[in-house]
Amino acid sequence: MTHQAAGTTPAKGNLREAHVHLLALGLSQTFVDLSRCTSGEEMLDAMARARPTASGWVVGTGARPAAWREPEWPTLTRFDEAMGGRPAVAWCFDYHALMAGSAAMAAAGITPESADPPGGVIVRDRGGKLRGVLLERAAYLAWSAVPEPTVTERSGMVLQALELLRRLGYVEAHDLLSEPWLGCVLAELDDAGTLPLDVRLFPRIEDAESIVKGRTAWERERVQLGGVKIFADGTLNSRTAWMLAPFADAMPEHPRGTPMLSASQLVEAVSRADALSLPLATHAIGDAAVRAVLDAIEQVRPSTQGFRIEHAEVIDEADVPRFARLGVICSVQPCHLLADIEALERSLPHRLDRVLPLRELVDSGCAPGEGLIFGSDAPIVRADPGDSILAATLRGRSGGGMRIAPEQAISSAEAWACFGVASARG
Repeated sequence: MTHQAAGTTPAKGNLREAHVHLLALGLSQTFVDLSRCTSGEEMLDAMARARPTASGWVVGTGARPAAWREPEWPTLTRFDEAMGGRPAVAWCFDYHALMAGSAAMAAAGITPESADPPGGVIVRDRGGKLRGVLLERAAYLAWSAVPEPTVTERSGMVLQALELLRRLGYVEAHDLLSEPWLGCVLAELDDAGTLPLDVRLFPRIEDAESIVKGRTAWERERVQLGGVKIFADGTLNSRTAWMLAPFADAMPEHPRGTPMLSASQLVEAVSRADALSLPLATHAIGDAAVRAVLDAIEQVRPSTQGFRIEHAEVIDEADVPRFARLGVICSVQPCHLLADIEALERSLPHRLDRVLPLRELVDSGCAPGEGLIFGSDAPIVRADPGDSILAATLRGRSGGGMRIAPEQAISSAEAWACFGVASARG
């Protein structure tokens, strides 16, 4: 395959999608698309016009409050008025923040007296009243009340997502946060000869033991357990990424973001995954989270190969060479740079030079396609590999504007290699 110009998609590919959420990608096709809304009122208009699901809920996704003219979620009163009493939730595009109406919070048992869950924030106003905004693990308190799709619907959604990836040139996908039932669904597709591409599953570490015990029932040559996943922090847009220095527009209670796990818990997770002979894929976006994960791996020194840090959007200069030295794969999604420019300028003007230091990672020994791999994180952003090629080589949007750390750009050939162009099964 010949390399294409930056920002284009190969007509035929041999690509590896190293970070995707298959069910969420399929499910997102049934939600209200909020990605083009430029204000909270536009979001509410779109939600109000939408047809509810069969269960009566209204679910929106793709909201980008940080990029709105007034970068704030609507008030809970205004949200409730627009929804007319229907249970409704609206996801931020990164799936780390959610706005829930009063009916949805009531269904989830969230009250003004509810305590913040570990690793989550129930946002309240100065008077202590619910704001309707839920961050990180608190978002999933409300989401747990939304009725789940049926078994048949889930299978159809997964197949729809896989077909989308196939059309984009992918031959292998790594599903991060795999549900316990996903292996069986994929095995059925493979047995029927309808599985469009190879899939590697990365379930939550909490599900690891049970999934390992049952893997012989569903593993196939094209369907494999790839590892397990944990979260070390949140996201930049929600200002919950765990940073070494405070955000410029920090939340008063969480100036450096929200660590999800303590140092000892990270060590425990690394040890647990190693004991199962499974690579650990750790969500770590902020520079403090990246350092903490590297520290845990360095302390444990796992014998299992293939431990990964997912996202690594901000990496301190001192930690860059540790990836290659420790044998840790840096699994990134440069396409996020295209979505996060405004948030980075506003929240981290003092750390822009440390955003996705791809040039330094390659030069320090992270070989493209081996130590440095690319994915999309779809449906948080679209799955088109050309977006990440553009971001990795241009360090900004094609229409001009700000370039984030242009000195960290890599070549088009290097960027395509990070998608496994030469060997997607390497």
